[in-house]
Amino acid sequence: MSHSVIRAVCPHDCPDTCALLVTVEDGVATSVRGDPQHPTTAGVLCTKVSRYTERTYHADRLLQPLRRVGKKGEGKFVAISWDEALDTIAARLKGIADPQAILPYSYAGTMGLVQGESMSARFFHKLGASRLDRTICATAGAAGYKYTLGASIGTDIEQFQDARLILIWGSNPIASNLHFWMRAQEARRRGATLIAIDPYRSLTAEKCHQHIALLPGTDAALALGMMHVLIAEDLLDHDYIARHTLGFEQLKQRVHEWPPARVAEICGIEAEQVLQLARLYGQTARSGQAVAIRTNYGVQRAHGGGMAVRNIACLPALVGAWRHAAGGVQLSLSGVFAKNSAVLERPDLMPAKTPRTINMSTIGDDLLRPASDEFGPKIEALIVYNSNPVAIAPHSGRVAQGFAREDLFTVVLEHFQTDTADYADIVLPATTQLEHVDIHAAYGHQYMMANNAAIAPLGQARPNAEIFRLLAQRMGFSEPCFQESDEQIAAQAFDTTQPRAMHFDWEALKQKGWQKVALAEAPFAQGDFPTPSGKCEFYCARMLADGLDPLPTYIAPYESAASNTALAQRYPLAMISPPARNFLNSSFVNVQSLRATEGEPHLDIHPHDAAPRAIAQGDMLRIFNDRGSFEAKARVTDKARPGLVVGLSVWWKKLAGDGKNANEVTSQQLTDMGRAPTFYDVLVQVEKATAGAKAVPAHLI
Repeated sequence: MSHSVIRAVCPHDCPDTCALLVTVEDGVATSVRGDPQHPTTAGVLCTKVSRYTERTYHADRLLQPLRRVGKKGEGKFVAISWDEALDTIAARLKGIADPQAILPYSYAGTMGLVQGESMSARFFHKLGASRLDRTICATAGAAGYKYTLGASIGTDIEQFQDARLILIWGSNPIASNLHFWMRAQEARRRGATLIAIDPYRSLTAEKCHQHIALLPGTDAALALGMMHVLIAEDLLDHDYIARHTLGFEQLKQRVHEWPPARVAEICGIEAEQVLQLARLYGQTARSGQAVAIRTNYGVQRAHGGGMAVRNIACLPALVGAWRHAAGGVQLSLSGVFAKNSAVLERPDLMPAKTPRTINMSTIGDDLLRPASDEFGPKIEALIVYNSNPVAIAPHSGRVAQGFAREDLFTVVLEHFQTDTADYADIVLPATTQLEHVDIHAAYGHQYMMANNAAIAPLGQARPNAEIFRLLAQRMGFSEPCFQESDEQIAAQAFDTTQPRAMHFDWEALKQKGWQKVALAEAPFAQGDFPTPSGKCEFYCARMLADGLDPLPTYIAPYESAASNTALAQRYPLAMISPPARNFLNSSFVNVQSLRATEGEPHLDIHPHDAAPRAIAQGDMLRIFNDRGSFEAKARVTDKARPGLVVGLSVWWKKLAGDGKNANEVTSQQLTDMGRAPTFYDVLVQVEKATAGAKAVPAHLI
């Protein structure tokens, strides 16, 4: 009997990017556990990934290529050979006159640099296909952060336990950033104060010292109010401001317009909360102790989401928080890694005229758009990998309508027959993380990570990179880069010639599993921000050049009672749909043990909103607006603030009782910067899901 322990990496879209130890007995993976020696994983895994073998050996794994035999969306397929599948795909792609009518659609089903965007990017660049603007998660916040601080660099997760005050802003780390939460808990044991800023009293907010339940999409205003108080009460680090910031005098004039009373009205909170939060932040910093902010992507999923992150990112420089290793702010640490994108993705393979770009967040409209001089050719072929757009993209009804086009040739690389796979013409079985080689950066810590294949591929499953390597052969692509192995690609993943570079050796990395990128513990203690000025830019000329307000401001939601009173008369409740604890986006929804723990789709609604609608605990509800509707079971609770309903997501639609999920009502409108989706900028009405039910008249709400 053979026994081995293989070093691997969690591939999913989570900041923690955990180091895994996979136990293999006679070629079968029997357990997955966290590496106790990895400083951030510390031997601890989330509930989802601790059951990774259940996912890998799931009875519903796709293990052979499939060809559709029913109508699109029915999910009826027959098994075919790899040769037939590849020949069919190549023939269809070659038959498309304008390669821009071909679109890849992918995101973070795996975060690996090999199985994510390497061979696939090379394939589509050589093909001359339309480019995909991958905006679905983080681009709004990343834009606001980079305008202000220059790059996605911030407080190291390994320092947070030494902070005296931690603001957890738009984040629920118990569900989505477990190892940060472990550090925050250690800080609390050492005497730190934890404050959650979130419209919803999440699992995390319940365990913090204070919860500030502001209205969705108003975070930018709260940050402006904090800046107003810090400046008005002189809770500032004048030396740091003078040496390491740009535009303080302009900022001072701007935030003078944002007293606590005005901010409180916009945010739906008390003015005293604004005052006390700012004073605690400023006074703690003035006492010489570290103040830290962990903000996350929930903040940026509204019209002004990029500006909200920008405003929050201004706060540490005002009080000199960056002087401390445990101070500052973290949104993402992805900027510490010098990824060798030019070598991995080979953009030089593109035709001389750069193909058009299509935003993944508007795929519903894009698939239904006819050919035009402005837009270009109609999309004729779609290749989906590492994503499940029919479930996760906004305005889901439009997305499904687009995928249902009989003249659209769709290929899906998948582990399971997802909502999206049901619409495919050809389905190709992909390997899971335990079955292939990969290399990873992270965005919640500073470690490069190596993933070794623990077991042989199950059935006929093949790694993403191998699938695109085979498709390149069928298309006749002869460049040497299409013959590179996964090991060869991984060995080129990081560019050690770039600024903030690191020593990197792939063979050594595979043996140890991980290696930390060298970066100062307090990266901005002496300024040195990677902005054009080298300073934290309160005033940003790049924003002005890009048609944006160069100073922090507030941009109201598209849909709120204050910004759109006519719409709010019909749809008076704001809705957000943050991640459910037992799912990761739409991954793991089909793992029975996790779905059983999560229960069924439910909607949290405050008693004040439930009472006039005669809604009781456990009632089946219909949640709707002009875009669509879905059903969920009522949980009457004050976890949702008045005027807000919360539907934890993202459910596979086919596994929900009505075949729908929260994205039926979300919008394809985009953020102020970064062209990102506005998932949390939504107004709805809620009623009991009874036969012949009518909407509740607005005057009764």
